Amino acid sequence: MDVGGKVEMNITFTSPITPDDMKRQSLLFSYLEARVYSIDGAKHKVQLYTDISAEWVAGDHGAVAQWGYGVTSDNVTYHKVARQTQLEFSETSDQADWGNWYYSTKNRDNLAYQSGSDRDVRGQFQSTGKLANTKDTNYRPINQQYPVFGFSSDFGTIQQETHSTLYTIGLTQEQAVQFDGASGVVPLPSLWTSYFSSEEEALIEKVGFFYNDYGGASRTARGLDNKINRDSIAAGGQDYATATSLATRQAFGATQLVGNLTKQYLFLKEISSDGNTQTVDVIFPFHPILLYLQPSYLKLLLDPLFENQESGHYPNMYSMHDLGSHYPNATGHADGNDEPQPLEECGNMLIMTLAYYQRTLDIAYLSAHFPILDQWTQYLITSALIPADQISTDDFAGSLANQTNLALKGIIGTRAMATIANLTGHYEVGANYTTISSSYIQSWQNLSTTPLPIPHTTLSYNNPSTHGLLYNLYADRLLSLNLVPQGVYDMQSAFYGTIMETYGVPLDTRHGYTKADWEMFVAAVAGESTKVMFMERIARWIDEMPIGAPLTDWYDAGSGDWPIGSGHFTARPVVGGFFALLALD
Repeated sequence: MDVGGKVEMNITFTSPITPDDMKRQSLLFSYLEARVYSIDGAKHKVQLYTDISAEWVAGDHGAVAQWGYGVTSDNVTYHKVARQTQLEFSETSDQADWGNWYYSTKNRDNLAYQSGSDRDVRGQFQSTGKLANTKDTNYRPINQQYPVFGFSSDFGTIQQETHSTLYTIGLTQEQAVQFDGASGVVPLPSLWTSYFSSEEEALIEKVGFFYNDYGGASRTARGLDNKINRDSIAAGGQDYATATSLATRQAFGATQLVGNLTKQYLFLKEISSDGNTQTVDVIFPFHPILLYLQPSYLKLLLDPLFENQESGHYPNMYSMHDLGSHYPNATGHADGNDEPQPLEECGNMLIMTLAYYQRTLDIAYLSAHFPILDQWTQYLITSALIPADQISTDDFAGSLANQTNLALKGIIGTRAMATIANLTGHYEVGANYTTISSSYIQSWQNLSTTPLPIPHTTLSYNNPSTHGLLYNLYADRLLSLNLVPQGVYDMQSAFYGTIMETYGVPLDTRHGYTKADWEMFVAAVAGESTKVMFMERIARWIDEMPIGAPLTDWYDAGSGDWPIGSGHFTARPVVGGFFALLALD
């Protein structure tokens, strides 16, 4: 950032992603580094100011905030801010109502701090160039004389040298998730508590550890970013790298590691579209990034779903939709009244379980869950070929009978279970499911394809005027099942180019909107020219979209804007599906 043509300031935001290091991945902290230097060779006096406001601590701005200031034993200074009345396992407007926020920097001679109203603290710096080293003790609602918590650094006169200041910001919650598992409903601690013996130690060491780890964290972050960029360019070109680089941190930002050193879980929040916990059909588009970066994390995501249902906490014979209506309450649906997507979720669970095995060779996992996997397969056998009027993961599009794409997921799920049965020594079961899925796929082709005006699969059976993104085809290639004939791949690949709009292909003929994650699934298994076409359109959309918000996955294929007359999705983890192509490798 050029400041008046005389001084330049470079701001670097770093949110570490360390899938190979659970200790670091368990810390919900980010870095901000500010570097300042002269660009005209002359001497300049420079002071730097930053702050955070109490708006970080609660979505209800009428809630009372409280705060404090301190210095750790390793000379890291911090503002600590929290909601005065902690509401454990509660959120308002997608913000946690419990836990402590820390805004930290190094305690140097040129540093000053101050807490107080935004007008007073910011006004103090604007008038004097330095904060007053004073603490406001008038705890109050967030929206009353908005409290802010600032730091100022006086760099003095600069000319040749670069001056820098590092800040960290993050949230600590000792208890992170409420889970109905094998032992009933229990609170699960944040995993970082297993690496630090108490909240006091976490306050001293955790903030200090993270702050002093910036060099290593930056190198790790650059290494990961370079790997993703390199692999993405090799797999799909620069346009593909544009998408994956943007999606990485958004995808992981919806996850949280909990548990202890003996047993860990990874919980996921369905952000924006709903507040559900561990939504199966959100994990499904998210999971390609895990297959690419760290397949063991997929087990940590699936474990709570298996544990809840295998413990008898869910009455339906098909797979549940989610583990709780609002994050972080993974308390299940003992009444069985979760959002009904039975065919969708049974197929998703079978596909993801086999995908996890194929990348880890954890045969014990398949054996341990064989009974419930087989139970879900029984549902698919009775329901997949001719789907009833029900919703799919694209529930915003409405319910529909005989959905071509949904039927395909169920048939692929059945073949996945045939593979699981053979791997675990249930050969008669495997042979039976292989026969059934082979028969089903032949019938499915007859019911779902039309030769006119251009050969393609329909949105629903025997409805030649319709079409849709056949993104569930991806699972056949991902699992190397070879169930679906190559002719279907080729037919769909050729068809998409005939309906491509400015920023992509519509989800189906009912609406003008599309889903970027499903477009990536389709592109990953399409012919080369069609794959390139999808990547180009998605990269163009990322560059030109008029949406002033975190990356969405749901947009109008023609305008690139929010879907007309529909809701807004932002910051959702489903962009992990951008890694669909890399997951194939």
